[in-house]
This record gives sequence, C-alpha cells and structure tokens, in this order.
Amino acid sequence: MIRTIKTTSLMTATGLAAFAFMQPAMALDAQTFLDRIEAVYAVMGYDMSFGEASLSGDTITVDGVTINMAGMDPMALDAELTFSGVVENDDGSYFADSLTTPDLDLEFGDEHTGQLTLVDMVAEDLWLPPEGDTSAEALVQLIGRMATGPLTVTRDGAEVIKIAGMEAVSEFAYDADETLESINSDVAITDIWADLSTLGEEEPEAGAIVEALGLTRISGNITQSVNWSMADGRMVFEESKLDFADIGALNFTADISGFTLDMLDKIYAMQASDLDPMSEEAQAQQMMAGMEIAQALSIGATSLRYDDAGLAPKLLDLFAAQSGVERAEFVDSLKAMLPAMIAESGMSALNDVVVPPVSAFLEDPQNLEVAINPPSPTSVLVLAAAAANPAGLIQALGLTVTANSKTK
Repeated sequence: MIRTIKTTSLMTATGLAAFAFMQPAMALDAQTFLDRIEAVYAVMGYDMSFGEASLSGDTITVDGVTINMAGMDPMALDAELTFSGVVENDDGSYFADSLTTPDLDLEFGDEHTGQLTLVDMVAEDLWLPPEGDTSAEALVQLIGRMATGPLTVTRDGAEVIKIAGMEAVSEFAYDADETLESINSDVAITDIWADLSTLGEEEPEAGAIVEALGLTRISGNITQSVNWSMADGRMVFEESKLDFADIGALNFTADISGFTLDMLDKIYAMQASDLDPMSEEAQAQQMMAGMEIAQALSIGATSLRYDDAGLAPKLLDLFAAQSGVERAEFVDSLKAMLPAMIAESGMSALNDVVVPPVSAFLEDPQNLEVAINPPSPTSVLVLAAAAANPAGLIQALGLTVTANSKTK
C-alpha cells in the first residue's frame, strides 16, 4: 500500500497534516506506534528498542532508544524523544508532524577539555506504512525532512568547529493513481568553519603543512541534489559538492539507471536476514546479490571536477620548496614523470588521455575534470569485463580528462 499523504513540499506537508487532524482517525496507542517503527526499520537492518512511552493527545513521548546493527556496537540515545502531531489513519498507517530531541551538550577529552553542542534537531513529515507493508516503495517515503540548528565544538573553551546548520529534504511526486513516481532529495551542510591552528600540538608535521598552506582557518559548504525516478530506477546526481573558500570546489555528478525498487527490496531482504554475515551461506548470497546489482546498474554520463580557489598553487610552491627548486622546475619534473607513471600502471592507452590535460593543469591550475560519457548507458558488469582491455574500456566509457575549461 502506498503512502496516503503526498509530500510535494514542506508547505504541502504542513497543510495535509492539518487536514488529517480534521478527519476521523483511529484511537492512538503509543506502544503500537513504537512497535510499528521497530518493525519497519528492522527491514533495513536496524534493531530498535524503545524505552517507556506515554501519550498525551496527539503527542507520544518516549524515554530513549537503543539501536543495534549487525557488526556494530549498540548505540543508546538516553534522551526524551517527542513525536508530535501523531495520527493513525484509517488504513492503519501513521503520520507524525515531527520528532524532536533535547539539545546535545557533551563534554569529552582527557588532556584537553572538549565540548560539543548541537541544537534544534528535528525530523519532520514522518510516515509509517500499514502493518505488514515493508516494501521498498513504502520504506523510501518514511521521512520528509531532517534538520539541525548550529553545531559547535570547543577545545579548552575556544571554538574549533562550527556549522550553521544541516538539512536533508525529500520531495515525493506521484502519478494519477497515487503511485510513487519520483523522489527529489537535497542535502545541505552550511557555513562550515574550522580552526586548525592547534593541529600542530597533536600532529607537528601536519600542523606545519597546514600553517605553510595558510589553512589554519577554513570555511565552506557541502551540498547535494539527487533525483530518483522509480520507473527505470534512474538516479541523477545533479550535484555533490564540497566547496571551501580559498581552497577549491570538488563536485561529483552522475547518471545511473537500474536502481529500481525491486532491487532495493532484495537488498533490504538480505539486510534483514537472520544468517550470520560471516557464514559461507550469507557471503554466497551477498556475492550473488552483488553480481545481480552489477548487471542491473548502468552508468551514463558521470564526472568528477575540481575547481581551484588557491590550494593547488600553494601545494606546488610547498613541494617545490621542499625539493629545493623553483616551482617551474618542479612542475617540469612532474610533467616528465607522468608518462612513466602511466606506463608502470600497465594502462599505456591512458597516456594521450591524461598527460596533456594534467600537464596543462600543473602549469596553470584552474580546473581539472575526469568524465565518462558512454555512447549508451552501460552495465557495471559489462564495464568490469571490459577492464581486461584498457583501450577498449576507455572507448566504452567515453573517458575524457580536461583542464582549465571555461565553463562549469
């Protein structure tokens, strides 16, 4: 059964939640609500155990939760969890406006006193499918938005890390039959700031390099935007960018098809298996699943691009100084080494693709991009088989390396 409350934007979600309160709804039971959460998330490999719960109107308050995952130590959140605006719908599904937790204020460290604070943590537009529906189509619609306010880390009272906020938003689109059609997801970690001036106290060599590069204080943002179409499993990474002032921007884009809900169902089934992950049977299942995924996934246009904002010239100057030569001489030596390095890799076909643009970037570091653009989307399994012939693989991938492009 599909999600009955459509989320096309945060404003729409708020309006629909308000509308839901005016509709007939089944009587809430706090423990049944928590049992549903545990059952739904168990399919994704989370073994959750909630503390005591109480109900007041449409608000459910829970005394903490412990989460277990295979191969990991248990994680206990010893804090009050508040689910607000909870509604049980006629079909047995649940909707909640939000989940909030108290602000974090943690102290850590022995030699130096560290403190971490994180405020305004919230998850919004929460939905739980009816009992028994743990299909991938249902599971990908569980949360509409997660966000926090500022995060601050101090060392002996001085700020060393600050983040203005973190947010992940998913917008769900449906067809006329209310079947999930696509998901657009955006992630933003904004106004990241770090003071690296004390790094030398713990790591003298690393601290000296940071000082030489003028990176004692850094600031930037991390953003990502992904659109996922259900029909063909096409997932387009429109942007996955790390962008830091006076350093540079690293951006990854990709067009991948074949990541369907059916495939996700199989992955969830494997995660929920009772088999010992280290057993031969479990490893055989994982290998078969990996082969199936490699056959189903196809790669289209994909790129990784670096736009310099000051880091590359500083690195070249630093390494040249360490070598006791001028930067121009150091760059010439690197350019001379490139063909030999490629030859040692056994992929001489890369020489004409890599050497000219990398040489141009070393001479004038502006931007460097590695991209693939197959004539048609090609499965990962086929590409893996083609790797035995590097020249053929380069052609199959449509591999290009470009430097100092005028367009982004």
